[in-house]
Amino acid sequence: MIPPLVRLSGGGQSLIFAFESGLARLVWWGAELSAMEAEAAVRLADRGIPQGMLDAGEALSLHPCAAQGFTGFPALEIRRDDGTFLADPRVTGVRGGADAVEWRAMDRLAGLDLSVKVTLDAATGVAAFKTRVENTGGSTLCLDWVASAALPLDEDEALMFDGRWAGEMRPVRARLTTGTWLKDNRTGRTSHHAPPFAVVGAPGFGEDEGEVLGLHLAWSGSTRLVLERLRDGRLQAQAGELFLPGEMTLAPGEAYETPTLYAARSDRGLNGLSARLHPFVRDVIMGGRLAARPRPVTFNTWEAVYFRHDLDELKALADRAAALGVERFVLDDGWFAGRHDDTTSLGDWRPDPAKYPEGLSPLIDHVRALGMEFGLWVEPEMANPASELLAAHPDWSLKVAGREQPLGRGQYVLDLTRAEVSDAIFAQIDSLLRAHPIAYLKWDMNRDLTHAASAGRPAVHAQTQAVYALIDRLRATHPGVEIESCASGGGRADYEILKRTDRIWTSDNNDPFVRQALQRAFTIFFPPGVMGAHVPAAINPITGGRSGMALRAATALFGHMGIEADPRRFSLGESERLAWMIALHKRHRRRLHSGRLIRLPHPDPGASALMATDSEGALVCFTQLAPSMTATPAPLKLSGLDEAATYLVLRIDPPSRPSAMMKRSPPLAEGAPATASGRVLVRQGLPLPVLRVGGVALYELERIGDDAAFSGEARLAPARRAP
Repeated sequence: MIPPLVRLSGGGQSLIFAFESGLARLVWWGAELSAMEAEAAVRLADRGIPQGMLDAGEALSLHPCAAQGFTGFPALEIRRDDGTFLADPRVTGVRGGADAVEWRAMDRLAGLDLSVKVTLDAATGVAAFKTRVENTGGSTLCLDWVASAALPLDEDEALMFDGRWAGEMRPVRARLTTGTWLKDNRTGRTSHHAPPFAVVGAPGFGEDEGEVLGLHLAWSGSTRLVLERLRDGRLQAQAGELFLPGEMTLAPGEAYETPTLYAARSDRGLNGLSARLHPFVRDVIMGGRLAARPRPVTFNTWEAVYFRHDLDELKALADRAAALGVERFVLDDGWFAGRHDDTTSLGDWRPDPAKYPEGLSPLIDHVRALGMEFGLWVEPEMANPASELLAAHPDWSLKVAGREQPLGRGQYVLDLTRAEVSDAIFAQIDSLLRAHPIAYLKWDMNRDLTHAASAGRPAVHAQTQAVYALIDRLRATHPGVEIESCASGGGRADYEILKRTDRIWTSDNNDPFVRQALQRAFTIFFPPGVMGAHVPAAINPITGGRSGMALRAATALFGHMGIEADPRRFSLGESERLAWMIALHKRHRRRLHSGRLIRLPHPDPGASALMATDSEGALVCFTQLAPSMTATPAPLKLSGLDEAATYLVLRIDPPSRPSAMMKRSPPLAEGAPATASGRVLVRQGLPLPVLRVGGVALYELERIGDDAAFSGEARLAPARRAP
């Protein structure tokens, strides 16, 4: 029996699905409804049919198809050699409970079964949509497109993300006009320029205002994101895996399962969306595994030495890093056999005997004696033509016979779909991890997939699954090893890779003037505890831009903090400021990585502000990234605080010369403590200092009782000031 409706509840919201004429429709996603209200919502979801269209109109179901008279972008496209191309699966059975529903739809004529599962997380209200297609016919079925789901949209302003290498997550906004907007990614990884994420909401939605729906396709291969306004004005969104021509073919009895499309709705703008997604990622996607211990402050050797590996120099770097408060030392590219540049040796995962005549143990022992963990850079999916691996096995890369494949960073992609290739790479990495106390792998992937074929068949899908399987196998064998997902920076950042990794390298570009905006966009979908954010050198090697230590360290402060520079070159003042910032990060680490991150809006487009808050207080950072258009900055309103609480507020980095930029600064901006209710701080805000470009103002807020303000000031003020 098919029920007329199913209601899911979670996170204070309801999803209501109606089942009519064999089709499943999502008719409500919003505030939690009673059973009576749900029935009313289904009745009121009926729409008229205008003249000039098909007599039955166009049904916008969870999987609209052309065979149903749907002329928009279909959610399912198939073909067979006998000319079959239409599919019309109709619901034959539904089962579900309070937080999940699953239904089966069949099309006997096309020879396929469609199974759809939707779950709603009880704590956060994040929904997950997944579809399975089974070939029940007697011949091969080719899938050209299968959306995880087609979701109706209530609003029409889309926030998408553009970008490039060293410039990921650039927000792009547009109103949806009639027609289709496709965001295709054909790189074989989540990509720098077309990640499958979007927010669609009420026109003008902001950090704290507006109804928004966030979409995130959890897949680390090629993807497609569809936004469409139909000719009758209705709106839909789809997402799914993008196949190479003829890639997804199912023999009789075989099935394909889509990646999961995660979606969340908020009536409080982007911060409300993140308030749902961040705990969902930490607790559900990552299984709560990062809560076991603090995220270690990391030093990475790449921009300090590049390929120039000298044991004495690396030991000196470790000494300096430990003195600054670093807890994890990561040896980047250049440590393995014959690796002097990026044209050679990928695939030969053993220490270079010229650079490390006694192996890695002397360096690892030195690092661990300083109280730091040791981490290592690897790129297991790749091999250089100039490597012992490909010299012995020239057929081990993905390739199309007879065609010359372009190189990417001087390397090819190994065909991990072949068991012998995956086994060989596993054996090398496993041997390293068994031989040494390596706590962390920086797992890189530095090129797009081209000519992605195995045994004469397109293989992006199979390669992506093979990468997952290899990581899963290593984690099962070495459960204590953390893994970072890096792909020329942020080229592989999605929820599916996060199920098996612990950190994302957000971008190869550490210039704080670029990173501030990049990280702000990144944290819409990802919690700060997984966001690799490192302090760079004063002059950035990618942009050539110059920045002061205060801004560089403050930019890294709100992520998984680290250093990506030669700390021996920091001045005494820079080192003192950095050590203080690392200590500040550690003091607020639980709040930064387990609390709530709020992107604070400010009327100055040249300014940026963040706040990490929990039940005990907050850390606030205001930065001036471009010249202000006003002589005095507007107050910073701290949305997200408990308005009923009382807070002690202190600027912890007051200027040594308050009059440098202002004749008179507000006392709070100069370092005098203040006490205020959350209501005042939310609605009136903090008075701000005038800052030069690159300037920073940091504030600590301590939640206090009404009678504790005085003792609180005395306790907070002395020890926490910047040097």
